[in-house]
Amino acid sequence: MGIGGSVALLALGAILTFALDVQVGWLDLDVVGWILMVAGAVGLILTMTVWNRRTRPVTTVTADPTVVDEPVEYRREEIRERRPGV
Repeated sequence: MGIGGSVALLALGAILTFALDVQVGWLDLDVVGWILMVAGAVGLILTMTVWNRRTRPVTTVTADPTVVDEPVEYRREEIRERRPGV
């Protein structure tokens, strides 16, 4: 859902619950607002949990603390076989 969607659900639910005083015959807008606010809060908590897992730092322990690991560079190598007579 994302942070933006969660905040939008929270805002829409708060508007329906606290700002509007409209009566719809078969629908209680206060309950709909509370449901939207709960869904937004749950979505926000889940989004923050997932983002926290993604940004966890990775540390490497080496035997010698003065050695700094250099980033690994990938390169493409072409291996050609020599054919006899060519």
